[in-house]
Amino acid sequence: QVQLVESGGGLVQAGGSLRLSCAASGRTFSNYNMGWFRQAPGKEREFVAGISWRDSITSYADSVKGRFTISRDNAKNTVYLQMNSLRFEETAVYYCAASALISQTQCMYQYDYWGQGTKVTVSS
Repeated sequence: QVQLVESGGGLVQAGGSLRLSCAASGRTFSNYNMGWFRQAPGKEREFVAGISWRDSITSYADSVKGRFTISRDNAKNTVYLQMNSLRFEETAVYYCAASALISQTQCMYQYDYWGQGTKVTVSS
């Protein structure tokens, strides 16, 4: 079992920045690929960013490339999502997830553990 707890959400103006954190406990954090997803009201959950366990290779949704940065600190069992130039339409609940697959994945169904989410509200 891996327990994930997100923090760092809140209210921010469009164009502003937030840094989300996801603290992991339980099994060896460094063995898991980590991902951030988001779900806006009335919409499906979507992939935002991912980082591999082996060599911290990252991937991003096209919509966030150049604005968001995912990183991990295995010594602190924590993964981060730095979000810059936030847009109104990025208001959502942001979820951290862990995948035991060998390769990084953008598919939510291939993630084994999920946090409870942290709400990000971007005002226009």
